[in-house]
Amino acid sequence: MLTRLETIVVEKPWGRTDIPPAFGDFGGRRIGEIWFANPAGDDAPIMVKFLFTSERLSIQVHPDDEAAQAAGYPRGKEECWLILDAQPGAELGVGLNRQSSREELHAAALDGSIVDLIDWRPSKTDDFVYNRAGTIHAIGPGLTVVEVQQNVDCTYRLYDYGRPRELHLDEGLKVSNPGPVHDERDTVVDPTANRMLVSGPHFHLAQLAGPVDSAILSQATGELTFVPLSAGCHIAGESVALGEAVLLTDTSAIEIDQGARALLTWPA
Repeated sequence: MLTRLETIVVEKPWGRTDIPPAFGDFGGRRIGEIWFANPAGDDAPIMVKFLFTSERLSIQVHPDDEAAQAAGYPRGKEECWLILDAQPGAELGVGLNRQSSREELHAAALDGSIVDLIDWRPSKTDDFVYNRAGTIHAIGPGLTVVEVQQNVDCTYRLYDYGRPRELHLDEGLKVSNPGPVHDERDTVVDPTANRMLVSGPHFHLAQLAGPVDSAILSQATGELTFVPLSAGCHIAGESVALGEAVLLTDTSAIEIDQGARALLTWPA
């Protein structure tokens, strides 16, 4: 009826030691990501992650399907973020604050002034942001985020605050939109509401809340990934906790208590 996905816990220099206890006890380790390994590996079209940030992540960009496949990857990467918790002053960088050029961006990435070109947006709990391929972006500190993305390990870093990691200026700027970006899917999500958040082109994503809206479930087909965002989530009578994810195909098995919520995602 369900397949519980293997949980992968990843330490990061920008991670946090104050992970909510519901996710587990990590002994003070600096946890940056918790993600879930699909048995299909790289063939799985979707990946879900939780992110926990104490510092700004790198400024980066992802290619679309066409550019990624030309570079030897199976697919590009579009992704979206639902903010589960935001500390005061938290922010996301999405696109640029003015039109630029690839030449200007190249120089700005080398001298660090690209930070001042990013559209840093104040982030609050329950904000939802869709990040299209080609959007120059960065996640700021003080955030707990659930990220749903096309499943591919392809990130072009443009700037990394002096951390000793490789940059990909030529590849990244080639696929970048050098200007402001606003997506019509960006919104604030009522945690008590059933709502479709993304309807393609690469994946579908719904927030489910108790009682579950059967009209949304009727749209879900194929292999479904179910990700609790609170206690009170069940599949066929089995409890599924925050910090877990499961695969299933039968939406009638989904049960969510009043006041609880989860994400459900499936390929487009």
